[in-house]
Amino acid sequence: MTFDPRQDRLLTVAEAAELFNTTERFPRRLIEERRITFVRIGRKVRIPESAVRDFIARGTVEPVTLRGHRQKRAA
Repeated sequence: MTFDPRQDRLLTVAEAAELFNTTERFPRRLIEERRITFVRIGRKVRIPESAVRDFIARGTVEPVTLRGHRQKRAA
C-alpha cells in the first residue's frame, strides 16, 4: 500500500483509536509491531486513514451460512 497525500487524510493516534473504537494503546501497538502503515513527521506519528480502513477490512470475517443444516433451538 502506498500513501498518496492528495487523496488520504493523516490521522493522529487518537483519531485512529477513535476509528478503531479502542484506546490509544491499540494503534500505538500496531505501529510498534509494524502491522499498520504509518508516517513519521519529525517526532510525530500519523496514520493514513486508508491504512486504518485496510486493517479493519483485513480483519473482517464474513458470516458462514450452512445449506441444509438446521440450527438447534435453545432449550
